[in-house]
Amino acid sequence: MADVVFFSDADFELYKALIYKESGITFTATNRSILESRLKEQLRIHQLASVKAHYEKVSKNKEALKDFLDSITTNLTRFFRNQAHFDAMEHYVIPELMKLKQGSNVIKIWSAGCSTGEEPYTIAMLLSEILPPPWKYEILASDISLKCLMTAKEGFYADSRIVGIPDSYLKKYFDKVDGGYKIHADIMSRIRFDYHNLSNDSGQRNLDLVFCRNVIIYFDEAAQTAVINRFWDSMANRSFLFIGHSESLFGMKTKFEFVKTQWATFYQKFV
Repeated sequence: MADVVFFSDADFELYKALIYKESGITFTATNRSILESRLKEQLRIHQLASVKAHYEKVSKNKEALKDFLDSITTNLTRFFRNQAHFDAMEHYVIPELMKLKQGSNVIKIWSAGCSTGEEPYTIAMLLSEILPPPWKYEILASDISLKCLMTAKEGFYADSRIVGIPDSYLKKYFDKVDGGYKIHADIMSRIRFDYHNLSNDSGQRNLDLVFCRNVIIYFDEAAQTAVINRFWDSMANRSFLFIGHSESLFGMKTKFEFVKTQWATFYQKFV
């Protein structure tokens, strides 16, 4: 089958509207070429003759739509990405939560847009290091990409993917296997991986800490505000929100308060 060579303005507008409605991700003329290249790959994989045939398929079939949304997302991540956030978590956020929480010794965390799992595993390793007994933690890690979630659940990372992990963590929390490293089962058991589209309510409530880094940058202002406000609904009073270092809630209609520490900046919910 020949590659698609024609992707009209009308096609682009149809896909742009569908993607925005279903995920909140915004495509513009600037990144149109990315969408077109992903569509060409989709037509090849699914042996479809035209963009129109593909659009009809994803419009009518939820699983096909999930697969398509998976294909257009960007999944760049690594262990201990933006170290300053984890320093702030260790030296400020977790000590604050331990002082604030009354009648509970469990810290509940959501890694939203977790990609292939490096972020939630980093959080789990750090908490395993710094939380004293009887404190415990629970981590929900979610993503719109089923392929990424499968990688995350497997807990295997090639040698090239473990850059940035301190040697002490690598020895304590990983096993060396052929071609890479496997995360210990006790760390993997602390994390629940699940599919979630940030355009929808997660159903989570009373969370103490939410990480959603380098995700809302792909949304327009209205979708960003909707996602951030859904985070607010899912979080406990005086809980904390981390977003990407290139992202900001400045000018957004949200109730979160800006927190600046010597390590990093983030946000906190006050009711």
